[in-house]
Amino acid sequence: MMKKTPVGVFGKGRRGISTTGWVLRGAAAGAAGTTALNAVTYLDMAVRGRGSSSTPEQTVEKLAEKAHVSIPGQGEKRENRLQGLGPLTGIVAGVGVGVLVGLARAAGFRSRPLVGTALTTAGVLVAANGPMTVLGITDPRTWSATAWVSDVVPHVAYAAVVKSTMDAFDR
Repeated sequence: MMKKTPVGVFGKGRRGISTTGWVLRGAAAGAAGTTALNAVTYLDMAVRGRGSSSTPEQTVEKLAEKAHVSIPGQGEKRENRLQGLGPLTGIVAGVGVGVLVGLARAAGFRSRPLVGTALTTAGVLVAANGPMTVLGITDPRTWSATAWVSDVVPHVAYAAVVKSTMDAFDR
């Protein structure tokens, strides 16, 4: 039985998909959303001629310090490793938020399109920016309007793709 609320409905839906099935679908939706986020980000970089952010690499470096784990290599080799590991944290966050969306589906939550997109946007913004903020690498309170738009728009694209992908799995 489905229970309707202002934000969506709770219930198992029509398909009877297992929790593992929804987790895997969520991971796939998160990967698709991450691709959309990266495409919007790279398009913004190309259009405005702006450089990439170094905050993902700084996050990896600070997390490694806190965990007392060294990033191997010296000089350019170490920097190259950081440049590889930084974006991987974004992929992990994107797929991870997708898994959480899958778990919400498995629990029976089906949101309305705008609500689901807004909730997913908020979740992925926290997953992406939370660690950087906690580690003192960035402070969103000091960002300009342009910086906020540059950050929020790709995350909304991520959320829209995740939401529409998850909804497609439930049809």
